Amino acid sequence: MTTKRFKIGNVEVGGGGPMLVIAGPCVIESSAVVDETAAGLKEICARLGLPLVFKSSYDKANRTSLDSFRGPGMDDGLRVLAHVKATYGLPIITDVHEPDHASVVAEVADALQIPAFLCRQTDLITACAITDKPVNIKKGQFLSPWDMPNVIRKFVASGGERLMLTERGTAFGYNNLVVDFRGLPVMRSYGYPVIFDLTHSLQLPGGQGTSSGGQREFAAPMLRAAAAVGIDGVFMEVHPDPDKALCDGPNMVALRDVEAMLRTAIAVAEAARG
Repeated sequence: MTTKRFKIGNVEVGGGGPMLVIAGPCVIESSAVVDETAAGLKEICARLGLPLVFKSSYDKANRTSLDSFRGPGMDDGLRVLAHVKATYGLPIITDVHEPDHASVVAEVADALQIPAFLCRQTDLITACAITDKPVNIKKGQFLSPWDMPNVIRKFVASGGERLMLTERGTAFGYNNLVVDFRGLPVMRSYGYPVIFDLTHSLQLPGGQGTSSGGQREFAAPMLRAAAAVGIDGVFMEVHPDPDKALCDGPNMVALRDVEAMLRTAIAVAEAARG
């Protein structure tokens, strides 16, 4: 099944090309963490021949607790992302939560991302679409794959063309998510590249009371499963030391583990294609 192919900055996604990697720390904690992660990911993806888009958020507006770390804010965060882009030559993607942020973020970012909780917000979809930047819309934990054509129609009707859809699990009881792998080919049948959000699929929302938990130990087998079913890219939040991360540490992948996981995913995808 072939999906649309287009560029995000200087890399391509879709069309049966190499698996896109969207990766970086959940939130911008410090320039040091961002630099270490960006440099490490660039080296890994260069060795594996995989296109890389760097992701980190300047604001996490949907944290479990009021006391949770949200990030440096838009102005300082975009300066850090602009530094990554200039220093490492990597395309940048980051979350947008408010319609009036889209045009500002688009001045720095090569692609915009709409978080899962906001995937049906018409004004936000429209604001991102009219920037003419590629947009990644995450399927809400409360939606089925069969609901996504309504989201697509909003995007296209607003003038958007370059779209990715991301699977990040579905709410299953309290504090738990499951991935229905049928959703990957279903969403790819709509013609747009489909990304598997590996790390958020392992999240246990609110599972630690005032913060979310996670099951990082299942990251490797979940990525193998997605690669076997067929995806255009993988989204993973990566940190040099996830146990010390200020956001989503329990489900983030350690930088030291990324290369081995991606190597295996490439082999599985090639085997599945025959």
